[in-house]
Amino acid sequence: METPREIFARLSGGIGRGEWDTLGDLYAPDAVVTMPFDPRCTELRGREEVARHFAAAANLPITMRPDRVRVHETADPEVIIAEYDYAGPGFRVANIQVLRVRDGLIVESRDYHDHAGLTAAMQS
Repeated sequence: METPREIFARLSGGIGRGEWDTLGDLYAPDAVVTMPFDPRCTELRGREEVARHFAAAANLPITMRPDRVRVHETADPEVIIAEYDYAGPGFRVANIQVLRVRDGLIVESRDYHDHAGLTAAMQS
C-alpha cells in the first residue's frame, strides 16, 4: 500500500508531466477536495468530479512543474502537509495541500493554491 507521501509524489509528478487523464484515479470514489482560495469552485465531491476538474486542466495555456517540494508528516499517519511551488516559464506560485490518504487513495484534500498568481501566469 502506498503511503500518503508516495501518493502525493504521484499526484504532483502527474501534474508536472501533464498526465491529467489519470490523476482522478488517485482519489477515492467519495473523496472531498476543498479549495478555499479558488473563486470559481471551492469544493469537488467524488472521484468523477475530481477527474473532470483535472480533464479541464489539460486545456490550460501553461505547464506547471512542482518545485521546492517539502512534505511534512503529521501525528495522523493518514495525513501529510505538502508545501511546494508551481514553476513555469516566467512564473512561480506557492501552494499548500493537506492530504488524507486511506487505503492508497486520497479521501480528503484541502488545497491552498495561489489562484490569483496562476491566473496572472495564464494571462501573460
